[in-house]
Amino acid sequence: MRSHRRLRLLAPFLLVPLISSCFSSGGDSASGSGSGSGSDGDGDGSRLRVALAFPPAENLSPYGADATLLSRLGVTEGLTSLDANGSAAPALASSWQRKTDTTWTFTLREATFQDGSEVTPKAVADSLAHAVGAEPAPAALSGVGLSAEADGAEAVTITTDEPDPVLPLRLSSPSLAVLSAKAYAKDDRVSPVGTATGPFEITEVNGSTSASLDRFDAYWGGRAQASGIDARFIADGTARANALRTGELDIAEAVPVSQAATLDRETRRDTATTRTTSLLLNSASGPFKDAGLRATARLALDTSVFAKDVYEGYADPGAGIYGPAVTWAAGKRADPVGRATAERATGQTINLATYDNRPELPEVAQVVKEQLEKGGFKVKLTVREYSRLESDALDGRFDAVVLARNTLLDTGDPVAVLAGDYGCDGGFNIAQLCDKDVDRAIATAEKSADSGERQDAAMAAEARVLGTDAVLPLVHQRIITGVGRGVRGVVLDPYERALVAAGTRR
Repeated sequence: MRSHRRLRLLAPFLLVPLISSCFSSGGDSASGSGSGSGSDGDGDGSRLRVALAFPPAENLSPYGADATLLSRLGVTEGLTSLDANGSAAPALASSWQRKTDTTWTFTLREATFQDGSEVTPKAVADSLAHAVGAEPAPAALSGVGLSAEADGAEAVTITTDEPDPVLPLRLSSPSLAVLSAKAYAKDDRVSPVGTATGPFEITEVNGSTSASLDRFDAYWGGRAQASGIDARFIADGTARANALRTGELDIAEAVPVSQAATLDRETRRDTATTRTTSLLLNSASGPFKDAGLRATARLALDTSVFAKDVYEGYADPGAGIYGPAVTWAAGKRADPVGRATAERATGQTINLATYDNRPELPEVAQVVKEQLEKGGFKVKLTVREYSRLESDALDGRFDAVVLARNTLLDTGDPVAVLAGDYGCDGGFNIAQLCDKDVDRAIATAEKSADSGERQDAAMAAEARVLGTDAVLPLVHQRIITGVGRGVRGVVLDPYERALVAAGTRR
C-alpha cells in the first residue's frame, strides 16, 4: 500500500516579496493584518469572542491540521507570510537573499517569544530543525531536504538539498511557525502555549470546547487592540450563526449559506477563497478503479446546481482544481487530457462520504448521491465529523468523498496541491491516484522557476489530473464570516490562514 503521509518535493511558486499584507478587513478600513500600534485606541479594548468551526484535532500541534487554527487566532507566525497576491511577505524575517542555488539568508527582525526569550538565529534554526524531523512531516516540508543554522547575530542560513528558487513562499506555511525552545521540552509533543510570537498568547485550552488567549504585550508588530480572545469551537454552523445573532459572539467563521439570510447585511462578509469543493473518486480500488465508470460518474453530475442552489450564490461553478480566487488560472486553463469513454453503470454500489464541519457538504453529498443514482449507481452515504473521517478517507476506505480543499493553504503554491493530492506519493491523495502521465506533468511543473512558466506548467498538470476523472470539481466556495456590530479589523483572508490580528477590536 502506498504511504499517504509522504509528499514529493513541493517547489513553491516564484513570486516577488511585498512589504505588507493587504487582505480586506471586516468593519472599517483599519488593516486587520498590520500593527496594532497604527490604529486608533490605546490597545486596551475588550476581549474578542470568536467561534471556530474546527476544534483542535492534534493537541495543538503546529505540524498538522491545527496549524491554521493557531495562525487564525493570531498565535503563531513564521519567517514569512502570504500577502493578498499570494506573494511571500516579511514576518519574523524582515528580508532575505538567495546566495546560491541551494542557500538562502534570512535577516531576522527584533522580536520576543511569548515566554520572554528572544527570537535569535539559533532559536529559529532549532525550531525549523524540529519541523524537519517531525513525523509525519508538515505538508510544506514532506520530501524536502532542508537544514538551517545561525548566521551571525541577526540572520539564519537555510540550505536545501535541491534548488528551491522560491523557498520564502514555502516558509509562509502555518505548519512552519517559529516557536521557542520551551515548546519542545516534552519529547512526545510540541506545545505552542506561551511559546509563539504572535499578538495573542494561549493561556488555557479546554479540550475540544474552548480556549482562552491574552494579548502578548511585547509583540513586535505593536500592542494588539483587543485585550484577549475567548475562543469557542462550535462544529454546528447554525449554532455559530445563532450565537452571533444573539450577541454572544463577535466573530463567527464559516457561517452556513443557509444561515446567511438570518444575519443582518452589515454583520456578514463573504470572501472569495482558494477553496474548491470536489468529488474525489477512489481510482485504486472499488468500482471507480475503472476509468470508464469514473467518466460515467462525471457525466451523471450536473454541477450547475451547486453554486446556484446549495450555496445560494455564495460560490462559483466548478471550473477546475483552481477557482476564481486564483486570478491567473482561468486564462491559462486547458481542456482535460486523456479522458476515458464512459461505460454504462449497472447498479454498482458506491460508498460516498463527507463531513459536517462545513455544513453545506452534507447537502452537496446528498445532491451528488441523487445524481449518481440517476446515472445508474447505488449509493450509500456516510457523514461524520472531519476528525473521524480523514484517516479512513486517506486509507481509501470509501469509493467517493466530497471534500472542500483550500488549494493554496499548505504552501501557497499551486503545484504543491497537485503533488500532494494527486501524485503517486502524495500525502493527501484521497483519490488514491497514481498515473504516470500525471506524475510526469507535475514533475515538469515542479522544476519551473519562472512565474509565468510555472503557471503554464501547473495548468498543463491540472489538465492531466482532470483527464483521469479522479477529481470532479463541483464548486468554488465563498466563505461567509459573521462579524458583530462595532467589530473592526477582522482579516478576510482568501487563503484562510488568518482571521484575528493585532488590529482586530470591538
